[in-house]
Amino acid sequence: MNKKIVGMISSYSALDKRPDWLWHQTPYHFGNWGNIQMLAQAPTPDFLLMYNYTIFPEFTEKKLFFWQNKRAKNNYEAAQKELVSKLRGVPKERIIYLLREPPLDEVVEANKRFYWQAQDYCSYISGPDDFAPIPDYMPAIWYHSNSFRDLHDLPSPEKVAACSWITSGISRTANHRQRMAFLKQLQNSDFKFDLYGRDLPSWARTRGQIGSKWSGMAPYYYNLAIENYADNDWYVSEKLWDALLAWCLPIYYGGSAADKLLPTGSFLRLPSLDEKGIAYIQEITATPDAWYAAKDAIAEARQVILHKLNLLEWLSNYVKKFG
Repeated sequence: MNKKIVGMISSYSALDKRPDWLWHQTPYHFGNWGNIQMLAQAPTPDFLLMYNYTIFPEFTEKKLFFWQNKRAKNNYEAAQKELVSKLRGVPKERIIYLLREPPLDEVVEANKRFYWQAQDYCSYISGPDDFAPIPDYMPAIWYHSNSFRDLHDLPSPEKVAACSWITSGISRTANHRQRMAFLKQLQNSDFKFDLYGRDLPSWARTRGQIGSKWSGMAPYYYNLAIENYADNDWYVSEKLWDALLAWCLPIYYGGSAADKLLPTGSFLRLPSLDEKGIAYIQEITATPDAWYAAKDAIAEARQVILHKLNLLEWLSNYVKKFG
């Protein structure tokens, strides 16, 4: 069977120029998975994934009136030509648009605009929110550098510490600031945990930024997996996948999507980002008992992530629709 080549473009600068994107999410070489091969930079792919792509040409009569010349129109036409070149000749019916950012209040209107703009170029447009053309869960990607075979085959690593939290200090939205407020409250309590992350505020007692999330998760029984959005039935991110793949029992704060996607008992629900939540974390992490009780469910969840929720599996199933 001839494999279909899937290319990719993204507004995530760290991904957009990576020819090996997603290769770590398959046990086979060079991005092969089922009926597809993921070659992000392929010059003539059969399908193209616009992965959280947000740089669309914009042109309005208002802009043209403001400039009182052809500059706005010329800029628009140049931007449109540049985007068309990035699509590499892939027909519209084979271009997929997946938005993966949460619908925070501050960005809802922008996200709606991206969906509307994508309709000029893509036939399948989806995102983790109710106003997306096709509301759906985000297929799983993860940020461990371990090989797929190691994640699949190796047993749980030795657990030697209670609890970790890997997060960033982003505070540009109310939800981000709520998470930082909870972090401060948690550190001001008598609960002991290891904090890792980048751009954290100066008051945060942190072990610093780590190069591998595995290092900050695998030795721990529990991991705090706290989404920056928990208010719909669609959004769930790599925070949960990464924790489970490292054999942690996640203490999860997020929406209901996780309950529908993962086996019962494979993660715990953090009830709230306040004193009640802190008391819950302290009680659970006081012993490894909850981790041992959940170990089989964690093992099952890991296989669901690796095989069923994997973005490569999603792309393979999408391509099958074209025969």
